[in-house]
Amino acid sequence: MTTAVLITGTSSGIGRAAALRLARRPDLTVYATARRTEAVADLADAGARTLALDVTDEESMRAAVAAVEAEHGAVGVLVNNAGYGEYGTVEETGLDGVRRQFETNVFGLARMTQLVLPGMRAAGAGRIVNVGSMGGRIVFPGGGYYHASKYAVEALTDALRFEVAPFGIRVSLVEPGLIRTSFGDTAAHTLAGSSAKDGPYAALTAAVDRQMAESYRSTALSAPPEAVARVIDHAATHPRPRIRYVVTPAAKALVHTRRLLGARVFDTYLKAQFRGGA
Repeated sequence: MTTAVLITGTSSGIGRAAALRLARRPDLTVYATARRTEAVADLADAGARTLALDVTDEESMRAAVAAVEAEHGAVGVLVNNAGYGEYGTVEETGLDGVRRQFETNVFGLARMTQLVLPGMRAAGAGRIVNVGSMGGRIVFPGGGYYHASKYAVEALTDALRFEVAPFGIRVSLVEPGLIRTSFGDTAAHTLAGSSAKDGPYAALTAAVDRQMAESYRSTALSAPPEAVARVIDHAATHPRPRIRYVVTPAAKALVHTRRLLGARVFDTYLKAQFRGGA
């Protein structure tokens, strides 16, 4: 019997690339999910099975997990990929949007994990791959609430890894840097709507928007979603998966620079990057 892999958020970007890559493996049965199945219908042609799944809806999450377990007994690998960026300054960003972001990025991830764990424990095996971000290790201005959600994923993953290890379940955290998907456009859209043009943070918001656009266009600073898909493949299938995977050379450099040099030096770096905004 093949191992069942359930991936959240496969309508685009990293999730889609991961579904396409894993679906090519004969030892896996991949369940590609999205809020609307028509958004992932073409993934069926690539060998994946498709399910409707909204990680902010309890009934939807329960139904998706039950469908996989009905055929396979347990979800063998859960890839918690669904997430997006709600950008804006801490003062100006509406908290309704922040709550929606946490429902997807944090609480949806947590609830999906809760739902698959009983089956994994009964099977005595399983993998959980959480897609976090380098933004769970470093923080840029204008993205405080998004970063907070990814810091939460870091904490949950570290606790979970220790808690479930005695049951034969392995947990890995994937921390992508800048990936050329629709994420950057979504972040820029929310950023643009968060600050008044004549408001106190207008200059900073403009600088963040400019830097974000330039960074996502740069092939030296960003990578295609397939780069993350390769890492998810390793975390999901390797006999000895890593605890953490930082994806892209630029992300690795930034994470280590922040850790080694401390907050004051990193703030100086940020001031140089966002000139005119601070």
